[in-house]
Amino acid sequence: MTIKVLFFGILAEVTGNCCKHYPDVSSIGDLKLRIQDDFPEIIHYNFRISLNNEIINNNPSLNDGDEVAFMPPFAGG
Repeated sequence: MTIKVLFFGILAEVTGNCCKHYPDVSSIGDLKLRIQDDFPEIIHYNFRISLNNEIINNNPSLNDGDEVAFMPPFAGG
């Protein structure tokens, strides 16, 4: 099982990636731990998470091929 992770804005700069694939993760919580292991500085940033283009606030299970996006706060004008 592989999950596609997208990083936007400052998070892409912090991770040095705009896209990364993570195998063998079962939930958002598990994925967040793996990302924090790879990029410990990410804990200093606020971000929202979307799963398959929907903002989430919980810890859903993941399925093969899911797309998860880590998005910093948006500013507009």
